[in-house]
Amino acid sequence: MTDFRVIPSIDELRRRPAVRALEAEFGADATVDALRAAASAVRAAIARGDGRLGADGATADVESGAAAQLRAAFGSSLRPVINATGVVVHTNLGRAPLAAAAIDRLARIASGYTSLEYDLARGARGRRDVHAEGLLCRLTGADAAVVVNNNAAATMIVLAALAARREVIVSRGELVEIGGGFRVPDVMAQSGAVLREVGTTNKTRASDYAAAIGEHTALILRVHPSNFRIEGFTERPQLSELVRVGHTFNIPVAEDLGSGLLVADTIGDEPAVRGSVSAGVDVCCFSGDKLLGGPQAGIIVGRTAMIDRIRTHPLMRALRVDKLTYAALEATLVEYAAGRAAASVPVQRMLATTADAIRARARIVATQIGAMAGWRTTLVDGRSAVGGGSAPGVELPTWLIVVERDGTSPDGLEASLRRLDPPIVARIDRDRVVLDLRTVLPDQDALLARLFGSL
Repeated sequence: MTDFRVIPSIDELRRRPAVRALEAEFGADATVDALRAAASAVRAAIARGDGRLGADGATADVESGAAAQLRAAFGSSLRPVINATGVVVHTNLGRAPLAAAAIDRLARIASGYTSLEYDLARGARGRRDVHAEGLLCRLTGADAAVVVNNNAAATMIVLAALAARREVIVSRGELVEIGGGFRVPDVMAQSGAVLREVGTTNKTRASDYAAAIGEHTALILRVHPSNFRIEGFTERPQLSELVRVGHTFNIPVAEDLGSGLLVADTIGDEPAVRGSVSAGVDVCCFSGDKLLGGPQAGIIVGRTAMIDRIRTHPLMRALRVDKLTYAALEATLVEYAAGRAAASVPVQRMLATTADAIRARARIVATQIGAMAGWRTTLVDGRSAVGGGSAPGVELPTWLIVVERDGTSPDGLEASLRRLDPPIVARIDRDRVVLDLRTVLPDQDALLARLFGSL
């Protein structure tokens, strides 16, 4: 006869120290639900004839089962990971890690009330869209600036505010698709603007734009091809040429720069925002969490009249950012304004790190991992990627740690690394698991080695 009496009652279980600890952490209701579910699982095991379950075994199984259920249910799906892929602006891994100054500023702002929409000088309601504007104008040379929640939103509100129900001229070679399947024509359609294509995929001239201008034209839009490169028999007008066409016909020129490089000449031939502003564009938008190295944001800079139309558009209410985004963005911009960004903003520091510096770190980590039983490591030269739809074709020289484990395939090892706490996200290159320390924060090197030891 099956004896279910070895399973304690819920009341008995709740008096046990381990269960009281679970209630303190997860709450009484959730703990009781988990105990009942775990007890049912143990009851089913006994019914199947699991003879090992005496009273002590049944109690332990219920406790451990309930604890596992609670931790799975209450655990966060958003977890910190170690990025050992060598992709600096890794969209799937949250793009830019924030500077220490931005993290400190976030903590101070998040822990209390703020002047988000309160004018301290007047003692009355203020505007949130003024935050970060002074720093953005200082760094880009623009007259005015406003911030929304990402660059796709920035593009949409620029088009909606400046060109709704009218034509926007775009080169066929710039009708790009960005991550997640979002396409420039789709964003334009949602904004209410009408697309007017000019030129061809590989060749568009300033005269093509001029010929397309008519009574319904509202805007010339230039889209920087930040996630692809066209080479060979190509032609594309200089930004200054488009500005001249715009001035000739009194049509504003907007540019979607995408990647948001503030400091010129830091990565390949990627254009900097200040260069576009200096060339005379009326509006320029870019991302805050790519090459700028700040929080997710869409930043719009340009002439005051244009920015005022954007900041007062009804979409602004839906696309505006919160106090935490402003806090992290302003702190990041201060690092640029103070001339510290190359060392203090992680994305900028990673991009500037030399292959020799990476090799020195990699040699130490490889030695630590290779000293463990069953592990083999070697150093090979390789290439890091900028990532995040920025600087296509630009490769950064680096050194890779090739990691091998006896009896484990590369796919199996890579999957095992993702199950660690925190997970290590590596990459497989030429059928080998490799680690690129360019994207591993320096203070994570020792942790990286320890995690391998825990496998």
